[in-house]
Amino acid sequence: MAYREIRKLGDDILRKKAREVTIFDNRLKMLIEDMAETMKKANGIGLAAPQVGILKRVIIVDIGEGLNVFINPEIIEMDGEIIDVEGCLSIPGVYGEVARPQRLKVKAKDEKGLEFELEAEGLFARAICHEIDHLNGVLFIDKANNIIEEKKGDE
Repeated sequence: MAYREIRKLGDDILRKKAREVTIFDNRLKMLIEDMAETMKKANGIGLAAPQVGILKRVIIVDIGEGLNVFINPEIIEMDGEIIDVEGCLSIPGVYGEVARPQRLKVKAKDEKGLEFELEAEGLFARAICHEIDHLNGVLFIDKANNIIEEKKGDE
């Protein structure tokens, strides 16, 4: 496992659409392991492959209940709406209110290429939506209201 650099706002890769994963091999497994280490080191709850410079449709989410891996994820159902504050490892110190579904159902594949469906709600659903947006070149600031920037130092 290795820590990978998290790409920051202004890096063109964050605005590109990721490609579908078709090969489920050790390289993919290594990418997922590296993403998990990178997310943990950065104190994040989600990370998308484009955030570490890889244009593949891979996201990981861990809201404190264990790592969830979604390959080629697709939201197939959404219900309700909650507006809450979000941030992003690629845009440190910036937060904004974003409307997301309260509940969703996602279809994806695991590291072995096996398809599954999962239902999520609350923060878990929010994190999944946020990371799937990354796969489509969309950042939370594109959807946010009331953008807030943390002050640094003695500003």
